[in-house]
Amino acid sequence: MTLLRDEHLAAAFDHAARGYDLLTAASPGYHAHLRRSVRRLGLPRYGEGLRVLDLGCGTGASTAALAEVLPGARITAVDASAGMLERAAAKPWPDGVDFVHAPAEGLADASVNGPFDAVFAAYLFRNVSDPDAVLAAVRDLLAPDGRLGVHEYTLSGRRADRAVWTAVCRGLVQPVATVLGDGQLYRYLWRSVVDFDTADAFADRLRAAGFEHVRTLPLPGWETGITHTFVARRARPEAAE
Repeated sequence: MTLLRDEHLAAAFDHAARGYDLLTAASPGYHAHLRRSVRRLGLPRYGEGLRVLDLGCGTGASTAALAEVLPGARITAVDASAGMLERAAAKPWPDGVDFVHAPAEGLADASVNGPFDAVFAAYLFRNVSDPDAVLAAVRDLLAPDGRLGVHEYTLSGRRADRAVWTAVCRGLVQPVATVLGDGQLYRYLWRSVVDFDTADAFADRLRAAGFEHVRTLPLPGWETGITHTFVARRARPEAAE
């Protein structure tokens, strides 16, 4: 199966936006896991006075996690899908949360400028054509010692975890998505995870992109070995040389 990319993927997410919150609500621990990943950033003072970029915000689940855990932060939430972003922006938000329509590869063109104290990206990097280029752009947007949090489907490499992922997708997610008219997108979801980095490989990708203090942290429940939080910091110039 050919993976959806760029404008084709954004269009598929546009179409899926109306049912996206229903599907995520049916996933045990989905929102709690996002909040856990945000807490793992370890930002001080509930984010007071900090700028945080929510990269790939979708319908706002990751934005809500950031706003709940870091109520003092100013949050810029970005997504390439106009349909998903419209759903997100229509929800009630506290002051200091702004939404921008832009692909992860085109932040500068959308006047999304740093420095940010932290960047959070949930379920994003599988969906970009060049994850290394996006990581380089994220690194450049971060303040010195700025923190990166990535919440992503990254299989452990164990056959059992791939089997669980396949069973959940084929037995639950894909049938429901097909009824909603979004079967193609959620077939892509299964394949994108199987074809993407393992957790160890993604951690290595972060280090190669100029991040240090990289930690790979599992999430509990059925997603153990399937979804991980990655926490890292922008390497200091002398460390990157």
